[in-house]
Amino acid sequence: MHFLDQAKIFVRSGAGGGGAVGFRREKYIEYGGPDGGDGGKGGDIIFEAVPGLNTLIDFRYTQHFRAPRGNGGAGSNRTGGGGEDLVIKVPVGTQIISEDKEHVLADFTKPGQRQVFMRGGDGGRGNASYKTSTNRTPRQHGSGWPGDEAWVWLRLKLLADAGLLGLPNAGKSTFINAVTNTKAKVGDYPFTTTRPQLGVVSHKSREFVLADIPGLIEGAADGAGIGDRFLGHVERCRVLLHLVDANGDDVMEAYRIVREEIAAYGADLDDKPEVIALNKCDLLDAELVEAMTAELREASGGAEIFAISGATGAGIEPLLDRMIETIGPVERTHYELDNADDEDDGAGEVKAWSPI
Repeated sequence: MHFLDQAKIFVRSGAGGGGAVGFRREKYIEYGGPDGGDGGKGGDIIFEAVPGLNTLIDFRYTQHFRAPRGNGGAGSNRTGGGGEDLVIKVPVGTQIISEDKEHVLADFTKPGQRQVFMRGGDGGRGNASYKTSTNRTPRQHGSGWPGDEAWVWLRLKLLADAGLLGLPNAGKSTFINAVTNTKAKVGDYPFTTTRPQLGVVSHKSREFVLADIPGLIEGAADGAGIGDRFLGHVERCRVLLHLVDANGDDVMEAYRIVREEIAAYGADLDDKPEVIALNKCDLLDAELVEAMTAELREASGGAEIFAISGATGAGIEPLLDRMIETIGPVERTHYELDNADDEDDGAGEVKAWSPI
């Protein structure tokens, strides 16, 4: 399955049905009077966050979503039927953003979260509702209120407890493969990771979700390399795990580049707790590793540095201990679908659309 974390879609709620103009024509009832019913309400646009989805790829092929309009009223004071609500199912972590990308209109962070994004238009009044003491035979009626419509952006921000950062070839893919059951691509060239990866780390009766994003290079905030667009997937993380390649030319410079790109991105990423690990230490002698660890400690303002090897597993256990300690208690939301038939709890059947 291809990964897509942004999509632009068009949504329109249903218009209300028109009111009816009608008059009673019954035997033995003189001056029957008006009996035109009201029109039905248009369908709502509803977004729902569901578990099991982790991409917006299907919104690339289905971009227009229109709820049905309400039915018109009829004689004998019959109200028109309401339009079916249109339920659009999105992955947990999806944000709905205005077309100009300036405003977050909705944010879905929990499985089962549902929100009426656009309300359908109300139905028009039938002529029966216009009857007064001075207007016994009204012929006016309402045509129904129009629905709302807009182009919006969907942006997916994966939900993880920890985010994995570093320069390209820092060994992030090897590390996430070592501590989770993820099968991330590993290669001896930059940007082997071209899309975010998620894995579940199990350590000492605890589990937490780790997100690996493509490597950052200097100027990523200005679009260099793959850029910083994937940093949005670690905005919700509780802790950042920063891997630095021990075989690089300058570990202090490598650390500085990533920290500056995080600060340039914003969203308070540079204020999140950080755990720093010097990776690929199996290729160096102990004295050189100690010297590089001291350099990193100085560059980070005295933070504890973990010397590890994602390839051999050396030093990983104490690093995961610190990760669990920094993450703290992790709440897990268990969600079961109690709407298997896609029926709304209210009146009327719900029409559901899902990219599954």
